[in-house]
Amino acid sequence: MVLLALSTACGSRLPESDFEHRDRGGSPAPARDRTPIRVGVVTSATSPVGGNAFTGPRDGAKAYFDRLNARGGVDGRRVEVRECDDGGSGVGNNECVHRLIDEDEVVALVATTALDYAGASRVARARVPDIGGQPIGAAYDTYPHLYGIYGSLAPRDGTTGWDGRQYGGTEVYRYFKREHGARTAAVVSYNQPASAAYARLVERGLKAEGYKVVTEQVDFALPNFRAVAADLKEQGADLVFDAMDTHGNAQLCEAMDAVGAEVTAKVTNVQNWTSTVADDYKDAPHCRNALWASGSSRNHEDTEQDAVREFRDATKGLKTHSQWQLEGWAAAMWFTDAAKSCAEQGVTRACVDDFMNRGQGYTADGLLLPVRFERLAEPPKSRRTCLSVARWEDGRGWVSQGDMNTTCFDVPQLSYRP
Repeated sequence: MVLLALSTACGSRLPESDFEHRDRGGSPAPARDRTPIRVGVVTSATSPVGGNAFTGPRDGAKAYFDRLNARGGVDGRRVEVRECDDGGSGVGNNECVHRLIDEDEVVALVATTALDYAGASRVARARVPDIGGQPIGAAYDTYPHLYGIYGSLAPRDGTTGWDGRQYGGTEVYRYFKREHGARTAAVVSYNQPASAAYARLVERGLKAEGYKVVTEQVDFALPNFRAVAADLKEQGADLVFDAMDTHGNAQLCEAMDAVGAEVTAKVTNVQNWTSTVADDYKDAPHCRNALWASGSSRNHEDTEQDAVREFRDATKGLKTHSQWQLEGWAAAMWFTDAAKSCAEQGVTRACVDDFMNRGQGYTADGLLLPVRFERLAEPPKSRRTCLSVARWEDGRGWVSQGDMNTTCFDVPQLSYRP
């Protein structure tokens, strides 16, 4: 101790490899942790639906982490991404969950996009936070520790929603009624359970808003879109909603152009809100320019916004851009903010989970409408809901229609079984 005191008094320093600084009492403090922070990304990259159907969130999240690491990571620690393709099957999903949680020991899952999230209960039992996943199924309204990109009000105690029922609002239908005077709407779906169930929810919401509703269903294997398009023309539909993939949408649009069926809006979902519209709908110019999309995140082409501009700059190397990429980017930002809040005490699963349960609305620097997780004992009967709306225009791409933070409605919440 005498030697240490003498050497310190003479101005010599402790080796930086041993200690980074001293605390106020003169005791040496441990060196800062420089080990990578490991996260997992599960994607149905090779699912039966198609090779690129679910990769957007993964690509957006990876782009965010690449930029983060280039800027020094989280308190000097790199974020190491471990990917797993579950092949779109429940078996594959369980294998991915096991590998990432038990073998790779990831701190969290980020931007999960699984066609069959069979491993969700295992994630919940392991108390691994799953941040910003796409709610393709009911998992994010069923299990604790799972935090979908759009939030949840459900108890999430192992039972879906409230006694097996989930709830959705009618804000999209209210928007087109108020802004465009639409009165007749068609809903087109496949004769496939998930597609048909979603179509029933859309139909119910439209009827609650006073629309005359025309329902159309096509065979998934041998769809006759021309017959559907002819009926849409005869019924005089103002709007067309769908519960189909991009390929089905494009075929329907081609058939609508072929028979001369013109509508105020062909409304699609956030998964089809992509930069590939010009190619996907190349044979349907009239229908293509009637495409609208709505969601809960800021238009990925709205580069007047600083946060969107940063996303686009970081992803300029990608061949295409999409809303799901932007939402994957936002999911990675969400995890990063959680990790930064834990930097002093250590980035652990429990600390990240605590950040997710703060009860505050998260916006990812304005990219998302405020996302909340509450555990309401009873489902809300009505709710004030805002939405992001964009329209495709040749030569301009997706054009935002108003601001998502002010396009808001007080609408009823309707129940459905997933």
